[in-house]
Amino acid sequence: MTIPILPQSPAIAPHPADPLDHLADALFHRMGADGVYARTALYENMVERLALLITRHREPGTEVMRFPPVMSRAQLEKSGYLKSFPNLLGCVCGLHGTERDINAAVSRFEAGGDWTTSLSPADLVLSPAACYPVYPIAASRGPLPKGGLLFDVAADCFRREPSRHLDRLQSFRMREYVCIGCPDDVAAFRERWMLRARAIAHDLGLSFLVDQASDPFFGRVGQMKAVSQKQQALKFELLVPLRSEEQPTACMSFNYHRDHFGTTWGITDAAGDPAHTGCVAFGMDRLAVAMFQTHGTDLARWPLEVREILGLPEHAIADEVEPWR
Repeated sequence: MTIPILPQSPAIAPHPADPLDHLADALFHRMGADGVYARTALYENMVERLALLITRHREPGTEVMRFPPVMSRAQLEKSGYLKSFPNLLGCVCGLHGTERDINAAVSRFEAGGDWTTSLSPADLVLSPAACYPVYPIAASRGPLPKGGLLFDVAADCFRREPSRHLDRLQSFRMREYVCIGCPDDVAAFRERWMLRARAIAHDLGLSFLVDQASDPFFGRVGQMKAVSQKQQALKFELLVPLRSEEQPTACMSFNYHRDHFGTTWGITDAAGDPAHTGCVAFGMDRLAVAMFQTHGTDLARWPLEVREILGLPEHAIADEVEPWR
């Protein structure tokens, strides 16, 4: 009997159909779900070096906070996320009840049944963005000082949008600088960071465009919100043409929330008015993918000025990185 020899398939993209698929084997390992991958040393090292570069641009007086990948469900509900993006939310569920109830669910699984029917929601959700937990923390401190507050926040985030594209993950890292203050404070903050982000992207050797944008609001009402957001110029994105000029990828965003979070959480500025908020967000995984798509996976071939800005060894090659220092 002849045993057919089947061709080996790539770790992530068995049927390459996207311009980024050629990066898959060097950067990720499949984990059984689209958009959720184990990360190679080469990739993780780049994310860490990008994080250090962003840290070097932190403004004086910025308070650092690092959040877990989960947050209070009640706080996220209060923030208004459920009204705007219910389709992207991931909730934490568990087997609750008595020991008998939980054992019954396990027994049902062992018998080939569906144990998930016994799940019930916990008081946690998966964080969809890094900045959400900072607003109630700021509110607990009372009125803002003159000049407002600046925060440096980061978290592992989750959005329920399965995709095989390497620049659209379900589980991803987000780094943000957040400003809470009066309208002038936030406007000046966003303007500074839109200029600074352009400089960072230029130093990294990335082609980019900064343009107005809108969030992916849900439903018909969401479409109206998106139009309003664009009309008020509340959101801009730094777009990198990873596939083409016509389909660029947003790697950074610059957001002005007006007084939404100030009113929601009762944060007042130094004048006693509802505080305004804004943030600049860095998609750490998208930035890393953008670097490899732009410069390749052989670090030794990267432009010298890019290697220097990231602190890469002069003769760095793919298997000589130190992913965790």
